[in-house]
Amino acid sequence: MNFNHNRRHFLRNATALASVGALTRFGLTPAFAATPQFNDYKALVCVFLYGGNDGNNMVIGADTSGYAEYNAVRSTQSGINIAQASLLQFQPKNQSRVFGFHPSMVRTHPLFAQGKLAVLANAGPLNYPMTKADYEAGRDAPFQLFSHADQQAQWQSGLSDELTRYGWGGRLADTIASANGAAQMPVITSLAGSHKFTQGITTNPLAVPSSGTFQLTGTTGTDSASRARLQAINSMLGSASDNVFVAETASGFANAINLSNVVNPIISATNNTVEPLFNVTNNSIATQLRQAAKLIAARDTFGVKRQIFFVTIGGFDTHANQLDTQANLLTQLDDALRSFYDATAALGVENQVTTFTLSDFGRTFKAAAGGGSDHAWGNHHLIMGGAVKGGAMYGNFPSLVLGDPNDLGEGRWLPTTSVDQYAATLATWFGVAPGDLSSVLPNINAFGVKNLGFV
Repeated sequence: MNFNHNRRHFLRNATALASVGALTRFGLTPAFAATPQFNDYKALVCVFLYGGNDGNNMVIGADTSGYAEYNAVRSTQSGINIAQASLLQFQPKNQSRVFGFHPSMVRTHPLFAQGKLAVLANAGPLNYPMTKADYEAGRDAPFQLFSHADQQAQWQSGLSDELTRYGWGGRLADTIASANGAAQMPVITSLAGSHKFTQGITTNPLAVPSSGTFQLTGTTGTDSASRARLQAINSMLGSASDNVFVAETASGFANAINLSNVVNPIISATNNTVEPLFNVTNNSIATQLRQAAKLIAARDTFGVKRQIFFVTIGGFDTHANQLDTQANLLTQLDDALRSFYDATAALGVENQVTTFTLSDFGRTFKAAAGGGSDHAWGNHHLIMGGAVKGGAMYGNFPSLVLGDPNDLGEGRWLPTTSVDQYAATLATWFGVAPGDLSSVLPNINAFGVKNLGFV
């Protein structure tokens, strides 16, 4: 691997500062270029498609020449081509070409024409704008390309040549946290457990179950045993300790118990505005987004101005049987996304909530044996919300020709838009000052365009 010396030096120092930054929980405070103060409410919702969604079958050229280019490759060998007649056609207002969504996306498809949905084409992790010649010469490409774990980490961390435990969602929460003032509710909430995206340097995420309750079992009853347990726990947590790590753990546990008293009634109660909009039967992503909608509905109760949510759906590693597997997964995703958008509209915050997709990587345009596709790089993504400048395609849709200047082999598209640019556009809409973008995305200055303009 061939690192740029200046950038490597910067990242080494940034990593050291991050370690020191973690000690802010013990009394140190980071400095940002601007202290955000907002009168409005905004939320970002990250939907991670684990396994590597095949964007080549999610967004397809639907005009005669575009489909012929697509079909010439995808129908060969063990074909994974989708019939032209079944595509859900859309005309981006900034393109002369006609495209089509996967036929499973029947509910989100109308949002594109309504200007509430946009497509970002061929995005992926990059250390700087690259050409095929750069890649072939070994010039500072992201490490461990085509590896699930490494590429998931890079999409979630926003760093492609350095290991870190922090995600760009978490660093965004760090930067924006002061906007929520004294609100007890953390900026970032995961409905899918612990993930790198959510972990900040100076802030911690809240992990809320997608179903069930959020409380410490055996302590919430009115019986004497429950009261005694809670009293004993509070006594232990309130005990002084000279060990800063023990003290911090106790503080975190106490905060979680206190927070559960606020959060649990909200996620456990029936919300008659939100819940009828979701069909959660055999649909985990719909269950997660329903919880996110219920938490957004309670924004005034929490006293927050900014929130970030993280939800996931897995199973996109389609080396075989891709047509059926992806159709099922995109059906779930489609239904959940549209229900979530409708929920934000019902709550009156559709212009204040922006939902976006991430995934491990794209998949090879050339089909693999067994009716599937292999690991690749650049991929297409969806951005949804009332503030989105929808009905358009952003980035550069690749030429679907094997061996062209954008193909690294078997239709592995070299990204023309970076994760940094994608994330910076969202962060800017969220309210991050220009001077603080590098706190969220340390490598953003390697790219001339920092705002893609889709929101």
